[in-house]
Amino acid sequence: MIPFISQLAKNEQVLWLQALNEALPDENIVLADDVPQEQKHLCTLAIVANPDLATLSQFKNLHWLHSVWAGVEKLMETLQKSAIKVVRLVDPMLSQTMAEAALAWSLYLHRDMPIYAKQQLNKQWLQQAYVPASQRRIGILGLGELGCVSAMQLKNNGFQVMGWSRSAKILAGILTFNGESGLAEMAAKSDILICLLPLTPATKGIVNTVLLNKMPKGSSVINFARGGIIANDDLLKALDDRQIKHAVLDVFEQEPLSSHSELWQHPNITILPHISAPTNMNSACTIVANNIAHYRQTGQLPACVDKVKGY
Repeated sequence: MIPFISQLAKNEQVLWLQALNEALPDENIVLADDVPQEQKHLCTLAIVANPDLATLSQFKNLHWLHSVWAGVEKLMETLQKSAIKVVRLVDPMLSQTMAEAALAWSLYLHRDMPIYAKQQLNKQWLQQAYVPASQRRIGILGLGELGCVSAMQLKNNGFQVMGWSRSAKILAGILTFNGESGLAEMAAKSDILICLLPLTPATKGIVNTVLLNKMPKGSSVINFARGGIIANDDLLKALDDRQIKHAVLDVFEQEPLSSHSELWQHPNITILPHISAPTNMNSACTIVANNIAHYRQTGQLPACVDKVKGY
């Protein structure tokens, strides 16, 4: 018996349960609340989607968890000192969906769509100067699977693309940077900065006043990572000072974003409801099923999250 442990709405949990059982016909996957108390100690594996600590703690003998989501920073906080291993979702479809979003919203900024939207409100007929994509420099924070695929998508559409990672990486046709000095150097060359980093203690607030002031005046920021990557007060000041021209924000520390948040009202912020790369249930279930089947056959766990790095 494998419990599905989640804080999703009940109807969403039921949909996941149906899809997972179809993908794993030899397993018995049930909602966490439906596991009899006397059988919870028999569960060594759980499939999770943002589980809470109270429910997890009811299963005393869990060896590992398989998340159906790519982001696992909350799990890392919860299980930092636990022996339970965590496997995150690595889905090529998710990477392609994110690359599509990176291109779409980069084009939104590149072609001055926020300006034209304001002009329409004021009934202004005014053409902005066109900048060729080959002259637009896009820096990507994070060269994991999502970042690499997004970088290539942008490059294939004619942009100058750079990427930064904590350790050195080589990516064909992409200028790469690493370390603290590399971060500053890439920021200074980025007309658009796209955040695709995992949220860890090392990356929390990495986009702050210091970094924003290193960027060219009038540049823009896109955050598809996690809300905590950006220091909101610093971003708002940079926008008000016109150091940063526009910000596209898809992720927030509190979701849904509070109706009282000042981010909603800022004229140079575009708010998205965490839609840049939604998990595809079908492909996710296939990947989870293959990983669990391989584990049953070999006893080998899929690649697990490094609890020190947080990804």
